[in-house]
Amino acid sequence: MRIIATVFLCFFSAVSIAQDSASVLFIGNSYTYVNNMPALLSDLATSLGDVVYQNSQVQGGAQFSTHAGNPATFTSISAEPWDFVVLQAQSQEPSFPDNQVDMNTVPFAKQLADSVYANNFCSEVLMFMTWGRENGDPQWGPISTFDGMNERLRNAYLRMADTVQGSVSPVGVAWKYIRDNHPTIGLYTADGSHPSLEGSYLAACTFYASIFRKSPSGATFISSLDPATASILQDAASMTVLDSLEVWNLRPMSEHTQAEFSFSESMNQVDFTNLSTKATTYAWDFGDGLNSVDENPIHTYMADGIYTVTLIASSPCDEDTVTYQVITGEASLSSELEPFVLKRIGESMYVFEGLASSTKALLYSINGQLIKTMTSDTSISIDLTNQASGVYVVKLQIGSKTYTKRLMK
Repeated sequence: MRIIATVFLCFFSAVSIAQDSASVLFIGNSYTYVNNMPALLSDLATSLGDVVYQNSQVQGGAQFSTHAGNPATFTSISAEPWDFVVLQAQSQEPSFPDNQVDMNTVPFAKQLADSVYANNFCSEVLMFMTWGRENGDPQWGPISTFDGMNERLRNAYLRMADTVQGSVSPVGVAWKYIRDNHPTIGLYTADGSHPSLEGSYLAACTFYASIFRKSPSGATFISSLDPATASILQDAASMTVLDSLEVWNLRPMSEHTQAEFSFSESMNQVDFTNLSTKATTYAWDFGDGLNSVDENPIHTYMADGIYTVTLIASSPCDEDTVTYQVITGEASLSSELEPFVLKRIGESMYVFEGLASSTKALLYSINGQLIKTMTSDTSISIDLTNQASGVYVVKLQIGSKTYTKRLMK
């Protein structure tokens, strides 16, 4: 990670040059400022030999729309070329019905993220996945329990992160782990909503793991907590974040930009759909000597064959390259052998299209372990996001025939 700003070099001069450092702006409300969680994060990082310069723009009960309507928010964003800007919604709003969230929450999250990128395109927008209330929220059935509310918050924050091309600090998931496995550790204050010191410390540990992509376990800063309790919270945060970095879209800090595309072919014409994130320019090599800088090009090949297509997606931060093979013309006509089309639609995601209504798909690991069974009328999607990297096998049962395809994560 880069050193955060020249103005802070004197302050950091006494710290080992082996450290990591990050500047972090928190935009949120009481879930952020109770127990001064950002300061807990800073002290935790210091005890692990790292440096967090942090600041906050917080207001009790603030929604994203509140922050988007407050000029002080944008003053804080523009104050530094932040490494991370953390966005935390009001504790209930992301758990409400999807259409309500889409109308009242997501647009303002995007407005804030756009301002972050306008200030520094290489900043990372980090969504603060909060937790369900101790006994849920009785005003709506799906969130009337902790588990129900926590799950809706989890899904909403992941969806918002995808919308703003950001990442997630999964505090709510770490919270659930502690509730399920260490129920004697009290994470709430008496109101059943706000965090106790234990809850804020767990959040700080989760943010440390999310920001530095390394474990907070062994940190000597434990505030006033019992050492055994602090150790459990550190380990929970470490496991939650580091075991699922791809789920939270926490790529290495040197990999802001991610190249990805899908395509569909009709004889010799291929339509390319750009799925890259945090990119500003694109360079396509169609494998036949021709190129394009269009975002979503359409290319016609002059001869049938197998072509290696490369996309280089670039930004002011870095660049990334992805390559796939495209089969055109008669070489792509395999309807007699395979009466379906297999497309890669994103990193670790595939879809089988044109299937018969009786199709059944079985997903296996490379060692033959059955992972999942799926059925569908016309298409079947395969999502390997939560699976380990490697080769997977899909067996499609269509009538009396079985077709086997290998997928790579």
